[in-house]
Amino acid sequence: MRCPYCQSEDTQVKDSRPAEDGAAIRRRRVCPDCGGRFTTFERVQLRDLVVVKKSGRKVPFSRDKLLRSMEIACRKRNVDPERIDRAVTGIVRQLESSGETEVTTGEIGRLVMEALKALDDVAYVRFASVYRNFREAKDFHDVLGELKGEDEEEQHGEQ
Repeated sequence: MRCPYCQSEDTQVKDSRPAEDGAAIRRRRVCPDCGGRFTTFERVQLRDLVVVKKSGRKVPFSRDKLLRSMEIACRKRNVDPERIDRAVTGIVRQLESSGETEVTTGEIGRLVMEALKALDDVAYVRFASVYRNFREAKDFHDVLGELKGEDEEEQHGEQ
């Protein structure tokens, strides 16, 4: 692994441990040339995924971009970062195990919406406002109605 500070090719692993509920390995590394310390993560990748944008353009799938968008939706909310990371790992696993190498932005958005609904209602509405391209206040009202409808269904189911 190349040192991010001095670009030396010869770095040493000082510590390895499981991360993300065993879905990744976290490695602490040190560069013998400059003494720089850094962390790397090693994850299983079942297949290379390609995202098909609405315009038809194709770009490589980025787990980091998915994580960033979910973190933005959850910003200033009391959501444990580990729960967000587990949700992202779950979405990636679903996409990789689907058998398809190409996935649409719509499919990714649908999976993110499901995950955010389970994490935090406000984050769900924030993401929905961008994903569904809200244009007026009525759009927010409709999504809040969906959430309220689900809450009522859950309450009736518990009685």
